[in-house]
Amino acid sequence: MNTLVVVGAAATATALVATPVAMAVARHTGVVDHPAPLKPQRVPVPYLGGAAVFLAVVIGGAAGRPLLLLPLGLVLLLGVADDAVHLPPWTRLAGQAAVGAVVAAAVPTHLPGALGPVLVIAVTVLLINGVNMIDGLDTLAGGLVAVAAGGFAWLLRADARDLALALACGLVGFLFYNRPPARIYLGDGGSYLLGTALAILLASAWGPGVRAATGTAGLVLVAVPAAEVLFAVVRRTRSRRSLVLGDRGHPYDRLVTGGWPTLGAAMAYVGVELGLAIVAVAVARPRSEIPAAAAAAGTALLLVVAAALTGSLVPDSGRDR
Repeated sequence: MNTLVVVGAAATATALVATPVAMAVARHTGVVDHPAPLKPQRVPVPYLGGAAVFLAVVIGGAAGRPLLLLPLGLVLLLGVADDAVHLPPWTRLAGQAAVGAVVAAAVPTHLPGALGPVLVIAVTVLLINGVNMIDGLDTLAGGLVAVAAGGFAWLLRADARDLALALACGLVGFLFYNRPPARIYLGDGGSYLLGTALAILLASAWGPGVRAATGTAGLVLVAVPAAEVLFAVVRRTRSRRSLVLGDRGHPYDRLVTGGWPTLGAAMAYVGVELGLAIVAVAVARPRSEIPAAAAAAGTALLLVVAAALTGSLVPDSGRDR
């Protein structure tokens, strides 16, 4: 327990100290997000928040299994390159899949044959893009992933638990600067990093010797960013738009358009994730996998209903931030 306290405190302190440094570097190098018709900020806001979170996560990785830092470092570089020069969509996708292959090599699963690596690669790409899509409001992505990581820290053991705890606590430190009005954004580097970290934690929940109920409960923890991608695919297909072109039809966009304050919409997502985390931890305890499977199915139904009620399956125009 003392080790967990040290990891958590060190990760939080690292993010608190490193984030202002990342802000200064981003401004000096011009890696900033400029105001635009569909962007909420009134002044340029620096990216590179993901670099500060990565340094915080290093605390957990160094305490557990340093090999897990390799895919995180690679995906951070990929995302920062996207922030700086706007990589072509297929280049981004290829890079994300390559990172997924590194995750699959670093995190063995109990899934049979080639199913494990293929599924881990697919999940990595899905969650990278899912977190990137929900990173459209101040506090939203960081707050949601912090709660999800906290859930994984409760479910998992050993090195994966240390990594999850460092991620959650590092995001708490980062959110001090990312609360509305945000002084720094995660950027693609940060959202890619968080998506990959969730993929590592989910793959760890499928690891050898880990109970099946834990792996199923892990699906509940990543359901929101995964659903965000699926809803966007439906919405953009219905509007006959390219799947790689962003829009402003996400549930949080609909809430803000409907009059919700930015922080209120972000906290609605965080609140939903907190509820799912409580459910995930509860259903992972019984010996039977039935409660966890029922919770996963119920979560999927809940998110579909929420998307329908907010009109997030209806075509919309615009671009993501």
